[in-house]
Amino acid sequence: MKFTIEKNLLLENLSNVARAVSTKQIIPVLSGIKFDLNEEGLFLTASDSELTIRTFIENKLITKVDSLGSIIIQSKYILDIVRKMPSDLVNFELMDGYKIKIYTEGSQYDLNCLDPNEYPSLKLEESKNPLVINSTVFKSIINQTSFAISTQELRPLLTGINFKINGDVLECIATDSYRLAKKNVKLDTPVDEEVNIVIPGKNIIELDKIIGEDEDMEMHIFNNKVLFKYKNILFQTNLLSGTYPNTSNLIPTEFDIIVNTKLTDYYSAIDRAALLTLGKDKNIVKMKIKDDTMIINSYASEIGKVEEKLSIETSKDANIDISFSAKYMLEALKTMKDEDILILLNGEVKPIVIKSVKDESLIQLILPIKTY
Repeated sequence: MKFTIEKNLLLENLSNVARAVSTKQIIPVLSGIKFDLNEEGLFLTASDSELTIRTFIENKLITKVDSLGSIIIQSKYILDIVRKMPSDLVNFELMDGYKIKIYTEGSQYDLNCLDPNEYPSLKLEESKNPLVINSTVFKSIINQTSFAISTQELRPLLTGINFKINGDVLECIATDSYRLAKKNVKLDTPVDEEVNIVIPGKNIIELDKIIGEDEDMEMHIFNNKVLFKYKNILFQTNLLSGTYPNTSNLIPTEFDIIVNTKLTDYYSAIDRAALLTLGKDKNIVKMKIKDDTMIINSYASEIGKVEEKLSIETSKDANIDISFSAKYMLEALKTMKDEDILILLNGEVKPIVIKSVKDESLIQLILPIKTY
């Protein structure tokens, strides 16, 4: 294998596939990136056995190809080596005994590599009828839900995002049992069979970093895995096994108190009130609503207290005291796009629901915290 390629082109593709390399990998070959140069072009593959990413650089984009071949280069070094090369063109030459020479004029690395024949056989299958979704829409789904996934491995299913498709509606839910984010998207083409899968959150967040704006991407769904096809990238992840908890009954449909307020004002008031509780475990702030006034306050015995007042619109004579995690509330509010929002309440121990006045597709739910 011997070829010359543009540094930036290779670096972009290496950066994408390297997201699948695990730092805790026990299988030595999976700590590397597989380079496979054939008549079509250069395939780069990385996997941690649960997530596999493959990119393809077609032959016409490669500056010069002298000979074909395969090798596994250790991912720990290859990105930095290519990034720091002094020239815009980088040369690769496979030597005897699984060694690769990476060089430009005046700079050369000789790296020990791994046998490509030891790399596991990875099937990156495509289905006959993939779901086609716009990448901008998909990114908004991830950004508006992924923050609510659980980081606790005790309940593995909650570390993923639940994707449900019924006809032409895609519903995405994430919850860590203290808060919940739900986003609905209307699809251009209805799906024949119902879909109910859970995609690992950490993998879907990596996909979000790879895809750009306003491109069509394909989603190929199987029983135990899902493959995303975006431009020259194949991104395949295993699914989490089991049935995601039914969350439909957790979101109230009727509310005693409906508060209409401005996103920026509400966010800023909580942000300021949370300053005194930053070091605290739950970062609790209190919200008191009486008629058309909202008071947000927090108290730290060793520091002092803070109080913020907001003018609001309420559906009727409102009177409620409720406490919640400022961190959770701020993360939920960051996902809102519209300035006019609704805070929906049913009492001091019932969930707090946040919605946009205009956009019904996104619901954020936060459980209150008892402070007595």
